[in-house]
Formats: sequence, structure tokens, C-alpha cells
Amino acid sequence: MQIPSRLLRLLAGLCLAASFASPGSAKPATLGDFQAEAVRAKAALTLPVYPLNPEEVRSQADAAIKSADAALAALAAQAPATLTFANTFAAYDAITAKVGDVYAVISTVAESAIDQAMRDTANEMSVKLQGWSVGLDYRDEIYRALKAVADAKPALNAEEQRLVDEQMRTYRRAGLALPATERAEVEKLRKDLAALNTEFAVNINAARAPLDFTAAEMAGVPQSFLDSPGVKQPDGRYRVMANVTWHAVAIAENADNPETRRRVNIARNNLARETNIPVLTKLVALRADIARRLGYATWADYQIETRMAKNGATAVKFEEALVAGLQPKFAAEMETLRALKAAQTGSADAKIEPWDLGYYTNKLLKDRYAVDTEKLRVYFPYQSTLDGMFAIYQKIFGLKFTQVEPPYVWAPGVQLYVVQDAATGTPMGAFYLDMFPREGKFNHFACFPQKAGGVLADGRYDLPVAALLCNFPAPSADQPSLLKQSDVVTLFHEFGHVMHGMLSRSRFVAQGGFMVPQDFVEAPSQMLENWVWDKAVLDTFAADYRDPEKKIPAETIAAIVAARQATEGYATRRQLSLGLIDLALHAVPAAEAAKMDVVAVTNTVLQRVAIAPPPDTAFVAYFGHLAGYDAGYYGYQWAKVLAIDMASVFKSAPGGFMDEKVGRRLRDEIYGVGHTRDVGESVEKFLGRPRSQEPYLDYVGIKQ
Repeated sequence: MQIPSRLLRLLAGLCLAASFASPGSAKPATLGDFQAEAVRAKAALTLPVYPLNPEEVRSQADAAIKSADAALAALAAQAPATLTFANTFAAYDAITAKVGDVYAVISTVAESAIDQAMRDTANEMSVKLQGWSVGLDYRDEIYRALKAVADAKPALNAEEQRLVDEQMRTYRRAGLALPATERAEVEKLRKDLAALNTEFAVNINAARAPLDFTAAEMAGVPQSFLDSPGVKQPDGRYRVMANVTWHAVAIAENADNPETRRRVNIARNNLARETNIPVLTKLVALRADIARRLGYATWADYQIETRMAKNGATAVKFEEALVAGLQPKFAAEMETLRALKAAQTGSADAKIEPWDLGYYTNKLLKDRYAVDTEKLRVYFPYQSTLDGMFAIYQKIFGLKFTQVEPPYVWAPGVQLYVVQDAATGTPMGAFYLDMFPREGKFNHFACFPQKAGGVLADGRYDLPVAALLCNFPAPSADQPSLLKQSDVVTLFHEFGHVMHGMLSRSRFVAQGGFMVPQDFVEAPSQMLENWVWDKAVLDTFAADYRDPEKKIPAETIAAIVAARQATEGYATRRQLSLGLIDLALHAVPAAEAAKMDVVAVTNTVLQRVAIAPPPDTAFVAYFGHLAGYDAGYYGYQWAKVLAIDMASVFKSAPGGFMDEKVGRRLRDEIYGVGHTRDVGESVEKFLGRPRSQEPYLDYVGIKQ
């Protein structure tokens, strides 16, 4: 979702975790035991109060707004002579954090409650709280009180000054420093922009492209697809919905008939074209105009100012450098695919078309890197995989995870765990686990922070709480839940977000771990994916559930890595093409944006960086990230490169990915500091050197 203010960025991370039991304990620890220990450590381990019915959902939201409004009114009503950092900026952080905690809980209810009425009411209240949050930017009386303190330039420490600077920047970016008439115009344009963003997204959701094929035209497509609901038609033909991703992928990777692949590819590349190209044209011009009015050269400069890259030019330079670095591998991979097509078709001068990529990539992986991913599942039974992962993170971060009885759960099977520092026993936070799918539940993997960490008025540290909503396959009657290797990668990735939330220690909520820039927030988790490709790590937990002595053979792991690297060049160039499309639309001044042909510009980028799109198509009309992630798509790759760079420190350490000294440095320099300082500084303190792209190029198979 598009998160409108720092308050809502508490939901920035995608997180996942699992159960870890402490075997052999005569008397299970209780939540009360940990709460008492927290008191001794001058901390507070307090769980959120969850609404039990729709009326309580409304009551919590309304009470949070009412209480915050009263506190904010009191803040603004203070006599100018009495204003200090403590009773303005620090107070504002604490007041808005309380609303943020309520918003986080209600968002969790919206995504997890068993009762439909609870989910509907929670969604309604989430929208209400978001609207209240957006309105904070335009509360002039609060702005004047905070500005008075900022203008007085009191003596502050680094974290206090950072809080002042970033809050005043938020006001400036909203236009509050402009004259009243200009500010009102910017506010109006921002509302127009929000409406257009919604329209763009709605048009994508509404786009449909049904295509019918004969059985002969569907040769090669798995029978499981042909038997799927809605595919077989009364006339005997098979219907493919080009707008349904798994339909499109099934055809792209498996249909032997190139004409079948071509028709689906073209249909998908023209989804929402008629409705969204006019909308996108308006969006690009409007964004650039807003940026100009706020004093920025481009919309990219406006959006990226708060991120690691700082401006559009840096983001473009980063993407283009990778494009160039990947060129030899990309060209070699494309030639390999072309040769496969030439051999299959008997045409020596065969050319790879856009609708050939998935098909010949799939053929390459099956023919040359024969790894049966289904057979690998026996090595990853759910519980032992989770226990093994927890053991690894406890070791490298110096932690202990203990299950306790929760005072309340929103669904059967939800569990609660407390995180402690292993050396001192000091509680660090707590998280809930909601790990299996059910009707009406959020259907991906995500961390919903329930309560942000920060220093309370009495000096105690209010420990963070998170809820993890996941959807792993449930066990059957005759075998345990078995994970795919890609599931394990996801598991290690997502638990990094939990660590970021639990280990972050900041005085102010606005400087917690989830508040880091958007182009960095995924990096700590992407880094931890690397553990799953290492045999030494896998041998600590991955074993055939039918014969625990049987580990994954080294040659199998090598084949998995080789298969990933075999197409990493094209996969990365495709990702870079999307980032550069986004920047081509937004890293231009208002005058140029106003007359831009968005289809011509973006198709040119796609042709240069990845592969030429089919003639007379407009892929960009269906590029949903352009409504909400605009001028930010580069961040996925930016974070990935940082992640691989950080992982290289473990890779070269004496203990490899299990090295405790490097793990402690990661905890202290990345997770612990959160957003209390510039993340670029944090990364380089962890690395012990300047950042580098070389480890990433090695990761994709380019030897330096």
C-alpha cells in the first residue's frame, strides 16, 4: 500500500517468523516472568489490547484520535516562552506513536480476524486513521509551535537534532513553508494526485483479457492448468486470462506453440492501455508540477530526497552502472536461449522474441540444471526448518526465543514468543505467530508491528511487539508440512524484518528500525537469504524427515546455485529496466513531463535494457508500481546490491555465515541503530569499508 506519513511507515517491513520451543523446561516461563524481568531492566513489556468485536474496533480508533487531538491541542496552546524540544518535538513523537500503535493493531485485525464484520470495520477504521494521519501535515497550529523551537536552534544531541530536521523537512515537503495561496494549491494538487493514483490502480484491477485456444494450441501446457476451474470451455477450447499472472506464466513457460505464447504476451502487454495511458500521462505531468512548486527539479528528486540515493541522478547512475556491468553475462545468456531456439526450430538465424523468454528459460533449467524442486521438499519439514532457523539466529545475534502462553489470540494456533538477550536475559520484545492460511486471512507473508519501541516519559524502554501473518502449507494426515527451497529462502529473508524490529533501540519512535529509508528497508532481510544457499548452514537443520541422517548432497546445492545464476543476468536486467522506466518518467523537469509520450519513452528503455516489447504494445499501462511506488522502484535493486555486499562480510569471516562476531556487529551497527543515523554510515561501519557492487556481480555469476 502507499503509506502516507511516517506514522504509517510502521507497516513498512514484510516479516515472518516461527515457533521455537525450549525443550526440557520443568516449569514453562510465563509472560509475567518476562514482564518482571523487564521491570528490573528498566523496560516495559506490554502487549496491545485487541478489540473483540466491531464496536470495540471503532471505539479504539475513535478514542485514539480523540486522545491525540486533545494532546496535540495542548501542545499547540503552550505559551511561546515555554516551548522546548521536550514539550514539542519529543511530545509530538510520543502522541503520534500511540495512534500508530492503534493503527497497527487495527490493521492486523483487518488482515487476520476470522469474522468478516471485524475485518470490514477494521478496514473502515484503518482508512479513517490514515486520513487523520495525512491531515497532520496541515495542522498549522502544531507546525507553528514546532517551527518556533526549530528556529530557536536549541542545543540538542545528534538524535534530537535529527528528529527536528526530519519533522521540519516533512512540513517543507508538504508545502507548509509556502505562502498560504501556494500551499493551498499544492494541497489541492496532492489530492488530485491521490485520486489519479487510485484511478490508475482501479483500472489495472478492472483489466481483463480472455483468450481461447484449441487443445492443439495448448500443447505442452501442464494438465493441471488445463483442469483448473474456468479454463475448459463448453465448446472444448481452453480459456487463458492474460491478466491473471499464473495463467500468463503457465503459457509463457510451457506452451510449445509460439503463436499461443505470442497472443498471450501481446494481450498482457496491452492490459489497461486505453484507460491508463491517459491517466499515466496526467500523473507524470502532475507529479512534476508538484515537485516544481515545492522547489525540486524533478519528481524523482522530491521522492528520493528522503532515501539513501538522495536524488534522481544518483538512482539513474546506480541503475545504469549495473546495466553496463551485466552486459557480457546478459548477452551470453540471451545467446544461450537463442541457440536453444535455433536447435529446436532448425533455424540457424532464430531470434528470441519477448514471448520466447519464459519458454526457453524453462527449457534451459530443466535440460541443463536438472533439480527436482519437489523432491527437495523432504529436506525441509516445517517445524524442524523453523527450529533450525531460530537456532541460527539465536547464535549469530546472541539471542534467546521462548514461547509463552498469550493472554489473547485472534485465531486458533496463534502463538506468542518473547525475545531476550542471551547474555543478560534482558527482554528485547515479543512477537506473535499466525503461520497457516485460513479463509479471509491476509494471503502472503507480512510483519504487522503492534507496538513500536521507544523511551517512555518515566525513562523505561517500551519494548516492541510484532505480529507475523504467514501462509505456509499445513501438514496433512500422513506427512508434515514440507517447504519448498524457495519457501526457506523466504523464511530466512522475512525473519530479518523481525530482527530489525526487535533489535532496534531508539529513543524516538520515528527513528526505529522500520523507519529507515524505503530503498534500504529490505536490505537486512535480503542479506539473510544468502544463508539458505550455503551447505554448512543447511546441514544444521535440513534433513530428510524420513531419515534425519540424510542431508542435501553438496552437488545438489551446487546445481541449485548454478540454476539461479544461469539466468540472473537477464532477470536483473529486466528488474533494472523497470527501475529505469520509472525514472525515465519521473527524473525529468515539469516542462518535459508535460509533453511526454509515456509509451514511446518507456518502450525505448525496455528495448535498450532488456528486450524490445512487441510492436504496438504499452506494458507501462499495467505497471502497477507507478501508482504509489513512483520514482522508487529502483530501491528493490539498490537494497539487493547492499544486501549482497553485507552478506559478503559473513562469507569471508572465519565462521562463515555462522560467525558470531560478525553477527554481533550486524546487530549493533545495522539493526540496533535503526534510523538514529544515516543508514549509509551504518552500512559502512558494518562493512568496515566503502560500499561495493563487486560482491553482487560475483553473486550473479560475473567473476571480477
